[in-house]
Formats: sequence, C-alpha cells, structure tokens
Amino acid sequence: MVNALKKIMDLHTLTIQEASELLKSKKISSVELTQAILQRAHDVDPKVKSYVTITDDLALEQAKQADERIAKGENITPLTGIPFAMKDCISTRGVKTTCSSKILENYVPQYNATVTNKLADAGAVLVGKTNMDEFGMGSSCENSAFFNTHNPWNLDHVPGGSSGGSASAMSASLATFTIGEDTGGSVRMPAGFCNVTGIKPTYGRVSRYGLISLVSSFDCIGPMTRDAYDCATVLEAIAGHDEKDSTTYNSTVPSYTKNINKSVKGMKLGIPKEYFVSGMEAGVESSIQEAIRTYEKLGMEIHEVSLPTTQYGLPVYYLLLFAEASSNLARFDGTRFGLSKSENAKDVIDIYLQTRREGFGDEVKRRIMLGAYALSAGYYDDYYLKAQKVRTLLRRDFETAFSKVDILLAPTCPTTAFKLGEKTSDPLEMYLSDIYVVATNPAGVPAMALPCGFSKDMPVGMQLIGKHLDEQTIFQVGHAYQQVTDWHKQNPPL
Repeated sequence: MVNALKKIMDLHTLTIQEASELLKSKKISSVELTQAILQRAHDVDPKVKSYVTITDDLALEQAKQADERIAKGENITPLTGIPFAMKDCISTRGVKTTCSSKILENYVPQYNATVTNKLADAGAVLVGKTNMDEFGMGSSCENSAFFNTHNPWNLDHVPGGSSGGSASAMSASLATFTIGEDTGGSVRMPAGFCNVTGIKPTYGRVSRYGLISLVSSFDCIGPMTRDAYDCATVLEAIAGHDEKDSTTYNSTVPSYTKNINKSVKGMKLGIPKEYFVSGMEAGVESSIQEAIRTYEKLGMEIHEVSLPTTQYGLPVYYLLLFAEASSNLARFDGTRFGLSKSENAKDVIDIYLQTRREGFGDEVKRRIMLGAYALSAGYYDDYYLKAQKVRTLLRRDFETAFSKVDILLAPTCPTTAFKLGEKTSDPLEMYLSDIYVVATNPAGVPAMALPCGFSKDMPVGMQLIGKHLDEQTIFQVGHAYQQVTDWHKQNPPL
C-alpha cells in the first residue's frame, strides 16, 4: 500500500518518455497519472499561480479515452495519456481562452486551434490553461489582468514572460509538458528563468491557426518540457503543414527523436561575440562559459562568430511588434466577441472606446499607441519601413554565421529571474530583459532554451540557435549536453 501510494505521488515528476513507457506497459493508467497531476496542481498552484483554468472533468474524461486507446492497442502515440497545460492564448473549444485580459475574461471559443486538435488526436490530456502577460505583452508575467505568476524556485521572483504560466507549471511539475508561444523570447526566457527546456521552432513550422495573434509575422507556438528528448517528441506531434495557415511549410516533419542520440563530435559551435557584453550577471556568464567547455569536451569545434546587426535587434523587434499588435488588437471592439461596455453609449464609436479603455491593461494600451504612431502618415517610412529593412539584415547575419558553423550558443538572458515588482515602473528596463532572445523572431530561425547552471540560487538558461527548419540539430546538440549534465533534473523546493 505504501509503495503504491508513493508511486502515485511521484507520477508528477515523470518525463514524457518515462510516463509513456509506463502507460504502454499498463503499469500505470492515464487516469492515475492525470489524477496525480491534478492533485499536484490543486495543492501547489495556490502558491505559484500558473493556471488561469484547471479542467478537472475534461482531463479525466480524456484520460479515460486514452486508457481505452491503450487497452485496444489502437492509435497509440508517445503523447497518448500524457497530461499537459496550454498557454491561454491558444483556442480550446468549450474552455475559456482569455489571453489573461479582461477583454476576453469570459470568452469561450467555438473551435480548436490546429495545435489543440493535433494534441487531441495524439491522445494527450488537457489539464488546464496557463497564465500569461496580457496578449503576450510582457517579460515577467506581471501584466496579466488576473494575477501575477511566481517563479517556483523563489516565489518572490518572476517566472519570465510572456509564457510565464506555462514555464512555472512545468517547473513545479503541475503538468508533464506545457505549450507556450514565443513572439520575442516568450518561451525561451521563462524556460531559462524556471529551469526547463523550451523551443521556439522555425517560423511556419507549427500552425498558428487558432492562436490569438500578437505579431503575426513573429508568433511561434512551442513546447516546454523537462528535457530536449521530450521537447523533440512534442514538436514532432504539433508541427507540420496546415491549409488553415498559409505561412506553414509544406514539407515533411522529420522524426526528431530518431537521430537525437547521434554524436556531436566534429560539429562547429558558434559563439556570437555580440551576446557577451558588459552588464551580464557574473554567475550567468560563468555558467555559459562552463557549458561551452562541456561542448568542447564532447568534441565540438568552438568558433567565434559575429552578428553585427544584433545591436539593432531590440528596437527593430519592438517597432514591428508595436505596429502589428496595434493592427491585430483592433478586432477587440466590443461589438463582436469578448467584453462589451455599451452602458450609456451614444453610438458604436462610444462602445468601442469604452470597451478598450476598460478591457485593456496599461502595457497593452502603451503598445497600441506606439504602434499606431509608427504606422501613421509621415512616420511609416521613418519607423516601420526602416525596421523591416533592418530585419532583412538580421536574417542575413544569421545566414552568414550558419555558413561557417552548424549551430550557435548564447545566454537566454543577461541575468537570472528578477524580483516581482523590480522592473514594473520602468518599461524600458523591462524591454531590455529581452535583449538576447528577440533577434531570432524577426529572423525566423529556431532556438531552444535549456538549463545550464545556477546563479544566486536561481536557474541560468542558455539557448541553442539553429538554421531554418533545422530543429533536428538543436535537439541533437541539446540532448548531448543533457546526457553529461544534470541541471535539467533539478527541481524547485516546493
């Protein structure tokens, strides 16, 4: 009885690979695994606050269906029966999808995102929707309209953003994997802050249909997991061409796990000199340098490379973000869905203004106004058009670097997770937190964050940046590192 109880209590710590093997061998059931995750979520999440919605009934019903699939031996995938959580900007039919905004507080989609459908088809079990910075606008998960999410490693610190809820839930073992979304580091920054593995795939590798868009030309849905192998497993399930999203690549998705164990010996690892500047936390830099030495011991060739346009990456990213966000968020007008403030309204314009005034938070309003300014007559060429031209130069920088090396390594952030409230009064200081992660989004290249150490008792993350559609190499190099280190196996004291 004691051993059986311990088994159930420990189920929340399993990797996807471990859980899948136990499920297929019928040593555990999906219902048992899901119950363990749900119990963990109800016990721990009041401290962490990673979930906006926990879907107990839906999760248990999906778990029963997964067990039936396994019993029949039909359509079993590596994700069948595996509990996961979804960032709350990805549409889930019949389950609230709020974007952590008052304007969508009670919005229940009538359809699923393509990613939601793919995970359902794989037999995965949805246990809930995770908190985020409102509409993805933030780097700390402090811009949610509902509550702040906390870092499981220190509840006084931020988890990063905007996918802070997904990272926190993964770190605290409140799901076996989570789904985030990365517009300018929104998967990788919180993954680095919370000691989990998370990938931003190549733009167009994963369908954006059903994602409530922030920046249509940047947005990338990506998984967060315990390790690179699990990350590869989930991406393989959700990637692929989608007729509902014209930006998706019409190409075969490789089996990312098939060649993940290949040696990295002889591969060329590029170190961008622009990412190692003054101001980096000493513990972060030492952890990154140790990771580089680890790769050198694994037989990789270390080469310094240059990404000269990096210095313009932050302003380019934010200018384009402001502009596209301003356009995308115009749909929230109080007349079609979501919040509508029509009391004492004189006309449609009045409804529109009242709804947006009361429905959007300060950061969202700030970015809409800046975006409208950048797109306005007389300023379009000076700001938006110029930023698009520099975006092309950013992309060319990566192409030049990848003509010399196989993959790049850089920090995810110059510091570890900062304290709640530390940067909320200074938006510019908050934006600077994104300095190492934003350039990959305008360039469209894939990048994965993974744990590589600790500084001041907080996790340090590094990112591996790859060529277009070459997630395979990223997983291979990340997996090789995790085979000889155990940073990714460390759990917060909860």
